[in-house]
Amino acid sequence: MSLPNIITLIRILLVPAVVWSIASSEYALAFWLFLAAGISDALDGFIAKRFHMQTELGSYLDPVADKALLISIYVALAVCGLIPRWVAIAVVSRDVMIIGAVVLSLVMAKPVAISPLLVSKVNTAVQIVFAAFVLAASGFGLDLPGPFQVGLVMVGLLTGLSAAAYLAAWTRHVAN
Repeated sequence: MSLPNIITLIRILLVPAVVWSIASSEYALAFWLFLAAGISDALDGFIAKRFHMQTELGSYLDPVADKALLISIYVALAVCGLIPRWVAIAVVSRDVMIIGAVVLSLVMAKPVAISPLLVSKVNTAVQIVFAAFVLAASGFGLDLPGPFQVGLVMVGLLTGLSAAAYLAAWTRHVAN
């Protein structure tokens, strides 16, 4: 078990703490925990690359940790009424679609290699920034309706574009 993998496991363990904080209306605490998770994500990646500690386990754990955190936060924010439910549904549905496509490809004996598309990387970054914004605004009593609406539109649009891009790539893959 390498140090980057241990850091990733700690990030996974932060997920219930962040969700609990949101569910308990402890939004400032949720923000700080989410920030700690983000720093740990950057730290484990840096250590793995810089010190040549990349492992196969880490290549699976890291995206699982990222998705567990983002999906959990979006669902918790929606359940608590801090974001519209459609946003959480879009975020979760996109990831379920991608996982379903990978599994279906395996069943069809046409395994597909998943590599993040540019639109997906931008989407993930915007989802992270928007979640942090919502937690910060809620935790520190900031009333910023304009940026909130812009964030909603950006997350919705980029999530839809990312889903469509993956669906198009997967369709091309299974057609060959």
